[in-house]
Amino acid sequence: MEQQREAGTLGMWVFLITEIMFFGGLFMAYTLYRSMNAEGFAAASHQLDVKLGAINTVVLIASSFTMAMAVYGSQTGKRQLLLVCLILTMIFGAAFLGIKAVEYNTKFEHHLFPGAGFKWESPEHDPRLAQPARMFFWIYFAMTSLHALHMIIGLGVMAVIFYYAWRGRYSPEYHAPVEVSGLYWHFVDIVWIFLFPLLYLIGSHLH
Repeated sequence: MEQQREAGTLGMWVFLITEIMFFGGLFMAYTLYRSMNAEGFAAASHQLDVKLGAINTVVLIASSFTMAMAVYGSQTGKRQLLLVCLILTMIFGAAFLGIKAVEYNTKFEHHLFPGAGFKWESPEHDPRLAQPARMFFWIYFAMTSLHALHMIIGLGVMAVIFYYAWRGRYSPEYHAPVEVSGLYWHFVDIVWIFLFPLLYLIGSHLH
């Protein structure tokens, strides 16, 4: 059983490393384009809702805590704690997606989705910033939608874990699936911890 747990944990870490490399490419693209279009990226970043982004950050931090408590519940045989914390984790995850949907809807209403209908009206009224702003929103939607997809997958995983926890499958002797799922959930949360300041705060809302 211990060997299975170690193998499962190792497999998840290998998977997460590939995910880090994937997201790392997007972070690198963002850094490169921002270095070449600092003014346009800063102006575009002003169009993001910092309050909603901050609320989502708090929501995900809370979900990491409840996920950690769910793992603790599985390790110690506290089934009630495990079930409650799994439910709370899923609620926080769903709340994050709901808030993100509100943000996306606002961007579509203001024609800030970088498609054919993209319209840029910067506070500075500088048309030169239109193309950099379009690039910013391309990267914004690419990174945040990919993160949201990972969150949706995470919710599906949590639902499966909850089902088996409800059936009493996990115990102090066997709880590896909960631990491995927790690693994935924490990874998704950490990605957002980097996305929030990178997209919402750095060099844009601080002046």
